[in-house]
This record gives sequence, C-alpha cells and structure tokens, in this order.
Amino acid sequence: MSVTAGLNHLGLSVRDLDETTRFFVEVLGWEELARDESYPRNAVTDGNLRLTLWQVDHSQDVVDFDRRANIGLHHLAIEVPGEDVLYATAERVRDWPAVEIEFMPEFMGAGPRKHMMFREPGGIRLELVWPGAA
Repeated sequence: MSVTAGLNHLGLSVRDLDETTRFFVEVLGWEELARDESYPRNAVTDGNLRLTLWQVDHSQDVVDFDRRANIGLHHLAIEVPGEDVLYATAERVRDWPAVEIEFMPEFMGAGPRKHMMFREPGGIRLELVWPGAA
C-alpha cells in the first residue's frame, strides 16, 4: 500500500517568472496564489493542480532542458474538459508571444483522444490533452 496520497505541487524552473506566470493566468485561466520575491518564486493553480514556478538565476549559465539528454521533466500534461476547449486554447497558445508550438491538436493514436504539445515562454514543455468522449 502506498504511503503517498497524490501530487501536492510540482516545482518548475523557468526562464522568466513574470512571463510564465502571465501565460498560465492569461492564456490558461489559472489563479496566482503566492509570490515570494526573495527567491523569486510564484505559485499558480487551475483549482486541481498547483505549480510552483522558480526563476532561474541569470547570473549562472542558463541551459534549456533537453528532454532527450537530461534527466528530469519530459513534459507536463494538463487535461482540458472538452474538444472545443482544446481547440480554443490551442488558438490562444499559438498567438501568445514566445510560445514554440511542437504540434497543434491532433489525435492520440487512433483517437478519439486529442492533444497538442508546445513550450510556454518560460521553456517548459506542455501538453494539453482532451481525453475523448465520455
């Protein structure tokens, strides 16, 4: 029997704390919870998932994560409640500055599930997933 009870939060290092916070709040509709300028860090939530965003130290050599060469977060998959929400959000994501689209919504395997992949402005690789008809 597991001694853990699910994800409390996920901490992510980002290139620009303000830019990434703005993306989650304005594009994905998340809420900003707690900011600490002394680190600096910020927490955001969609009401189910909580992320802690950590500003990288630009006085160091900052290196983008390579999912094929580094151990760590390959991507973060976030579920959306409907196919229409996936497509509408994909349009907002596509039009947001500094987003790198890997692919727009497409079937996962034979479907009906659909997903899209992209890097938000802070460099985190995200997947939006619609799990298909209920």
